[in-house]
Amino acid sequence: MIQRIQSAYLLLVVVLMGVTMSMPLGLYVGQDGSLSSFYAYGLELAGAGRDGSCWGIFAIALLAAIITFATIFLYKNRKLQVRLTIFNILVTLGWYATFAAFLMAYNEQLAGATFHCGTGAVLPLVAIILDLLAIRGIRKDERLVRAADRLR
Repeated sequence: MIQRIQSAYLLLVVVLMGVTMSMPLGLYVGQDGSLSSFYAYGLELAGAGRDGSCWGIFAIALLAAIITFATIFLYKNRKLQVRLTIFNILVTLGWYATFAAFLMAYNEQLAGATFHCGTGAVLPLVAIILDLLAIRGIRKDERLVRAADRLR
């Protein structure tokens, strides 16, 4: 059953979380026009190098990708697959909480700079939607297996 649609959804979640780790999550624009890019691995300050204190965001995205990749191969145990997918949704929501905490910390550090959200910050939301679609597919398979067992 690895070729089922929920496996494709879960594989897309792995790809999205991987892309999230490498894409800019946002951009800080200073009052003087300086640009600082906010990545999952740190903040690249304009002309001042890198502040690598955002390792938590990167680690949570990596954890979500690993959990999802492992979930793909649990197709024989659908109940555990659903539980791990729900857990992955909670981990991704935790990613957003950590992202918000770092945003607040950097807003204090970069006083006067405005934040513009990037594509990388939206991808985990798409991953949550794909996780929900995968849960729907897993439950549909479970109903199909139970119906086939009843017919025997």
